[in-house]
Amino acid sequence: MKKKIIGAAALFAFAAAAHAQSSVTLYGLIDTGIVYTNNQGGSSAWQVQSSMLSNEVWGLKGSEDLGSNLHAIFKLENGFNIQNGKTTYANTMFGRQAYVGIQHDQFGTITLGRQYDSVVDDLGPIALANNGDGNNLAAHPFDNDNVDDSFYINNSVKYVSPTYRGVQAEALYGFSNAAGGFADNRAYSFGLTYSIGPINLAAAYLQLNNGSLSSSGAVSNNDFVNFPAARQRVMGVGGNYTFGPAVVGLLWTHSLFDNTQPGANSVIQQSFDSLHFDNYEVNVHYAVTPAISLAGAYTFTQGAFSGSTGSADPKWHQVTLMADYSFSKRTDVYVEGVYQHAYGADGTAFEGAFINGLAQSSTGNQVAATIGMRTRF
Repeated sequence: MKKKIIGAAALFAFAAAAHAQSSVTLYGLIDTGIVYTNNQGGSSAWQVQSSMLSNEVWGLKGSEDLGSNLHAIFKLENGFNIQNGKTTYANTMFGRQAYVGIQHDQFGTITLGRQYDSVVDDLGPIALANNGDGNNLAAHPFDNDNVDDSFYINNSVKYVSPTYRGVQAEALYGFSNAAGGFADNRAYSFGLTYSIGPINLAAAYLQLNNGSLSSSGAVSNNDFVNFPAARQRVMGVGGNYTFGPAVVGLLWTHSLFDNTQPGANSVIQQSFDSLHFDNYEVNVHYAVTPAISLAGAYTFTQGAFSGSTGSADPKWHQVTLMADYSFSKRTDVYVEGVYQHAYGADGTAFEGAFINGLAQSSTGNQVAATIGMRTRF
C-alpha cells in the first residue's frame, strides 16, 4: 500500500510539472456601446457600435517549455463584430494575429506569421489610440501612421531582443511571396524602446514597397489600408513619463506615400502622386482611484498632397476626453467625447472632418460621443 501511495504521488507530481511546463489560454475582449455623431454625410446619427475603443477579439495563445531556457510559443487571434457576429477580416479565421515561434530567455524571440509591425509594438503604447486596450476613436486621421493597427504584416519574420538595461530592439520583414517579384508588396520595420523607472521612450520605422495588396503579399485587401501606395513610409518617436497617478505622453509620427491608388477599404477614393502627414500628439492618463481613470489627448495633423486634381495642405485638430470606471479587472464602463476640426482642403476629398470609425462629415467639424462597456475573458 505504501508503494502504491508513493507511486501515485510521484505520478501526480509528474503530471503537475508537465502541466506547468506548457499552457494554452483562451482569451478575448468585447466592447460595445451607443454612439452619437452630430454629422455623418450631413445628418446626425445615433448608432449601436462595436470596437469604438477596443478591438473586439478572441484568441488562443500558448507556450511550451522546451528546456535550456527555450520555449515554443504561438498566438491565433480573431477580430469580430458583436453586433452582427461577422469577422472583421473577410474570409479569414485569424485576421488579427497568427504566428508561431521560439523564445529564449537570454537571446530573444523569433516568430513567423501574421504580426504587428514595430510602429504598432513600440509607438502604439505611447499614443492614446493604442494604449493598453486601445482607443480607436482617438486615432490620428485615417490612422495614416498605423499606430492604431489598421493593418498587419503577412508572411513576416520578427525578432525581438531581450531587454538589456532598459533597452529592447525589434525588427520585422514581411515577404511578398511572389515568384520573380521579391520587392512587390513586401514590408519591413524596426524599432527601439528604452524603459527605466518612470521613463519610457520609443522610436520606430515602417516601410511598405509596391503595396498592390495582393492576396499573397505582405499586406492584403482584407486589411484596412487607406492609401495603398507604390511606397509607404512611417517613422516616429515618442515617450511618456509617469509621476504618481499620472502618465503624460508625447508622440510625433511622419507618414509619406508615393503614387497612391484607392483600395478595397480606402475611405478616400482619390489617387495622389504624393501625400504626407505629420501627427503631433500630447496625451495624459490620470488614475483618480483604483477604479476611476481619466484620459485625454490633443492631436494636430498637418498634411500635404499633390496629384492630377491639384494640391492642398489639409490640417486637422482633434481633442479626445474619456472617463472610465472599472467594476473589476475584467469589466468596465466608459464615456468618451471626440471633437475634430478639418480645414485647408476645400473642394477636395479631405474637406470634411473624419473621426476614425465613423462616416465623413459634410463640414469641417465633427463631434462624437459614446457610452459603452467592455469585458475581457
